[in-house]
Parts: sequence; structure tokens; C-alpha cells
Amino acid sequence: MDTEGIQLFVMAADMLNISAAGRQLGLAPAVASARLSKLEKQIGADLLHRSTRKISLSLEGAEFLPYAREILAQEDAARAALGHGNVGVSGTLRFSASSTFAQLYIAPILPEFLLRYPDVNLELKLSDTQMNLIEGGFDLALRNYAIEDSSLRARKLADDKRILCASADYLAHHGTPTTPEDLAEHQLMTFMSGTSRRLLKEGEESAYTFPPAGVKKRVMCDDGASMKIATTAGVGIAMNSFWSVHKEIEDGLLVRVLPEYEIEDQSAIWLVYPKSNVLTAKVRVFIDFLLEKIGDPPIWQA
Repeated sequence: MDTEGIQLFVMAADMLNISAAGRQLGLAPAVASARLSKLEKQIGADLLHRSTRKISLSLEGAEFLPYAREILAQEDAARAALGHGNVGVSGTLRFSASSTFAQLYIAPILPEFLLRYPDVNLELKLSDTQMNLIEGGFDLALRNYAIEDSSLRARKLADDKRILCASADYLAHHGTPTTPEDLAEHQLMTFMSGTSRRLLKEGEESAYTFPPAGVKKRVMCDDGASMKIATTAGVGIAMNSFWSVHKEIEDGLLVRVLPEYEIEDQSAIWLVYPKSNVLTAKVRVFIDFLLEKIGDPPIWQA
């Protein structure tokens, strides 16, 4: 398969402009158009819809795009392994992460990464809604749950301890729970897609969960940053990741609730990439950088 044509297709899909993509590769518009047509003939599908005013990805093009990115990544890795071509770290890294975690820990350290690797560009998709790595064409993603997908490889970045907490003002007005049964009398805030987790106490056979079974949640939320802000503002009792709220705990803005109970959770913070992908230099150095700046021991436990 024509890898130069694939590179042109990927650039054209990103820019939504065949002529501009061709110019980036030193191709005249007519040559770029002919090369794309040749690739489409090889594949047997129209990858781009063309009109006099604009282009757009076809359904087949959208499905082929992540595989096209992988083909280019594998070619670069193969050349580097054989000592051919430019073995320096370069290219665009497509990275997906929780917006809450990225705001606190990734965005502040990006200037240092970009200074170290001036030929690496970053395309960041930051959302608390999980993205499909393969369909989205991502090189790497950060996930904070147990990895079960057999099509993925993962490197652990840090533990993800969860705690129950509420604002000091909320507890002053509503009282502080002393047993898990007391939670039923409080305003509870949970993640919209979250599941109940067991509350465990050493030496005790516990059937308690958060949120408690059958208890109505007062507020449900799908954004971690908003969850923390609302908890700090006094909405109620919520379960938050310790990395998200440790500063508020230290400053006294938030107070741990039922601290003698551990939340049973198999979650951790993982750096994940598709198993089928070659671990390219740009991905490897970004993983190493995040481990250096954030990982074991995690900076929120330093």
C-alpha cells in the first residue's frame, strides 16, 4: 500500500483540505488529488467527499483513519529500529485524558515537555467522558479505572484512592456521619455513570456501600472538576479521588467523612495505548515524562 498516499490522506483528513495537505508534502494540487485517487482505488472506497467548496470524511474514511495513523506509526518505528531515516523524537501525539486530571497535573507540566521535545506536537482531547482509543485514532490515553479491554496495553501511573468528603460548612449544618447508616440522612452527590462501591473497615464484615442501596442521590454529575467545586461549596457528601481533593483536605475546605472506612476499588491511573500499535518514540517519551513528573510516588502523596 502507498504509505505516501496514506500520509497525504491523514493530513488531508486533519486539515480538511487536500491542496493544503499536498503543499505540506511538496505536492502540486493536481498531483495530491491524483495520489489520493490512487489510494482510494487501491482500497476500493471513497475516503473523502469532495465538492467545489469543501471536503469531508466519508464513512469509510472515518473508519480507515485510525488504521492509517497506525500504519504510519509502524513505518516510522520500523525505520528507527533499522537505523534509517530521522530517529529523533517528532510528530503529533494524540492524547486523551480526564479533563479534571489534566487541568491539575498535565497542563502545568506541558511547557517543560515541549521544551525537551521541540519537534513533538500535542493534540489533546480532554473530557471526563471516556473516548474509544482505536476508533478515535489516539496514540495514548489516561484512564482511571481497572483495565479489562484485551485490545489495550497499559502502564500504571499511580494508585487512585477514593475518599468520602464534604465541606466543613455542610457538616456544621447537617451533622457528621459516624456510621455508614447515617449516610441515608444526608444529601449525596455521585457520578452519573458511577457504580456503588463497598465501604470496608478492618475487622468488620461490611455490607455497606456508597451510595447506599435504595437511597436517592440528590445530585448526579458527569464532570470531576464540577463535582469537587460543588462538594466544596456545600452541596453534600461525595466520593472523590484523593488526587482531586487533597489540597482542599489539607486547607480544611473539605473534610473526610467516615475516614475509618476504605472504599473498595480496583481503579488506578493508567496510561493506555492500543495493543496493535507500535510504541513509537513520541509515545514512549511522553509516558516516561508523565511517570517522572507525576508517578511513583504520586506527587499528591509527596
